Amino acid sequence: MTIDLRRRRIYGILLDIEGTTTPVSYVRGVLFPFARVHLRGCIEARRDSREMVQAVRELATERAAETAGAKEPPAWRSANLNETLASAAGYAEWLMDRSRSSPGLTRLQGLVWDQGYQAGELRGQVFPDLPAALYRWRAAGTETSIYSAASELAQRRLFESVEDADLTPFIARYFDTSVGAKTDAASYTAIAARFPLPPKELLFLSDQTSELTAARAAGLQVALSVRPGYHPQPDADAFEAFESFEQIVG
Repeated sequence: MTIDLRRRRIYGILLDIEGTTTPVSYVRGVLFPFARVHLRGCIEARRDSREMVQAVRELATERAAETAGAKEPPAWRSANLNETLASAAGYAEWLMDRSRSSPGLTRLQGLVWDQGYQAGELRGQVFPDLPAALYRWRAAGTETSIYSAASELAQRRLFESVEDADLTPFIARYFDTSVGAKTDAASYTAIAARFPLPPKELLFLSDQTSELTAARAAGLQVALSVRPGYHPQPDADAFEAFESFEQIVG
């Protein structure tokens, strides 16, 4: 399947990261384990920074909102700063163990990855056809932006540290889940409002049909990313699919 941007009057592209710009194996096999191993060290190293204070506050609020269940989260103790930081680490690890996400955890993971990228322990990975596609789309007058569950900081670090290429000059905007959940149509409505374009002139690419459904409900055009590492999705037949960015032309 080929998507002709000009023929469809598409002037903005919104990209998911995991499974779309970047191999799932990098996100789940490199980034997630790195965050798990280095989380406590990063909390300690950045304990007094504004960004860490904000992440810990968000985690405290989220922990307080947890409802009792069969497996309750670890207790939150805050008699002093050390207890608060230890509680934040324990709750974040509890969330990661259950493959759960939250704004606080996303922010904290972004700080851990930021530290890794800056130290040279992490290098961003993208599919080989992405750099040429970004260049081609910009040359055609099409803006490219990112919408990911990863924090905006983590997104920037990933794309600026790709081997032999800083891709950030080709990316106009970054959106994370502070704008809303990726399965909520209101999130895409809010994102579209940041563009000088109507939603129908934006194309959202993702490997998750639940996200594509939400974006379509907000009026965006959508296509399913079927890249290496793709996991079959429900209702996939309801969406146009592509296997390479070379199929996104115009």
